[in-house]
Amino acid sequence: MFDLRLIREQPEQVRAMLRARGDDVARVDAILAVDEERRKALAELEALRNQRNTLSKEIGRMQDDAAREAKKAQVREINTQIDRLEQRVNDAETRLNDLLAVMPNMPAADVPLGKDENDNVIVKTVGQPRAFDFTPVPHWDLGTALGILDFERGIKLAGSRFYVLNGAGARLQRALIQWMLDVHLAQGYREVYLPFMVKEQIVFGAGQLPKFRDNLYHDVERDAWMVPTAEIPLTGLHAGEILDAKDLPLHYVAYTPCFRKEAMSAGKDVRGIKRGFQFDKVEMYKFCLPENSAAELEALRENAEEICRLLEIPYRVKLLCTGDMGFAACKTYDIEMWAPGCDEWLEVSSCSNVGDFQARRSNIRFRRQAGARTEFVHTLNGSGLALPRTMIAIMENYQQADGSIVVPHVLRDYVKMDVIRRET
Repeated sequence: MFDLRLIREQPEQVRAMLRARGDDVARVDAILAVDEERRKALAELEALRNQRNTLSKEIGRMQDDAAREAKKAQVREINTQIDRLEQRVNDAETRLNDLLAVMPNMPAADVPLGKDENDNVIVKTVGQPRAFDFTPVPHWDLGTALGILDFERGIKLAGSRFYVLNGAGARLQRALIQWMLDVHLAQGYREVYLPFMVKEQIVFGAGQLPKFRDNLYHDVERDAWMVPTAEIPLTGLHAGEILDAKDLPLHYVAYTPCFRKEAMSAGKDVRGIKRGFQFDKVEMYKFCLPENSAAELEALRENAEEICRLLEIPYRVKLLCTGDMGFAACKTYDIEMWAPGCDEWLEVSSCSNVGDFQARRSNIRFRRQAGARTEFVHTLNGSGLALPRTMIAIMENYQQADGSIVVPHVLRDYVKMDVIRRET
């Protein structure tokens, strides 16, 4: 949840943030108006409660029945006023919380100003695109020709934007997941296996609700939400807890399938397996002390980059501008792999420092020492990496003129083959 105190004390700074994000500046005035209404009603409520307490004490000391009954009538009238004011306060609190729930996070000071993805800053490019002596084929043709990618049966089973991986294709995907987990374990992360459905308050705590409600799958009968990313249940692991500072940082890694309606990809290129309603992802997640989160973000990005380097696929790192950054993030790096068949850079990881934004919504705090006041932890998340785009990059970068695909060296012990050829 956005820090209400910041809006009260520095409204112009918050307005500037909303302008930088391309959001509605009028949110600030709406929040301040409802906050003032609530505070005024609370003051009136407290005054009436004090008046009622005073009258109640007087009634207890009164001997005259008529006078006592008159005082009791006053108390009853005050009770009626208190009931009305309590309802006003509750209504104002609900409206205030609803307004705060859709306020985006404050960008870090070093995030570049910009309107959209065209204003993102390329931090570095690593590796050179391969020089082919033939025209590289896009994965949708390459995979179907090899018999490892089947769109028709995916559509038959589940409809558009679903597909089936066969044989070596399924093995390559499974191998990637296992290998990426192993790499991150060696980097010091702790693996967790998570539910693929979570409660609504967990989704809210991670910042996905209410803003992204239309992009999520909801089991109405159980009131459970299918995870759009492991970030959601990883955030919820310590929801409502007070952690000990000496136990921080906590580094987790998890594999989950991810389910999204992709409502926000309307009009975008959806050919192949780039944007599906179901995909796999390995996710890294950190809980840390506030003063360490900037350094933890750089380490997180480096951990994701290592996967790209080990796969020996050209990639680049972009620092997102204010207008293209995610709702919950205060600073984000995107990592993109080169896909020669598609002839484009594909985002395979997004590494974000979220600050205390999710911790406030999920009430995740820590104490520096016994008896000290509690503070909100900082949280960070990053794909390490996301499929199927990593699969696309492997298929298209490692393809050969005869239509086969060379398996990257780091995956051969997992896939149990060196080259993927058409299975007979």
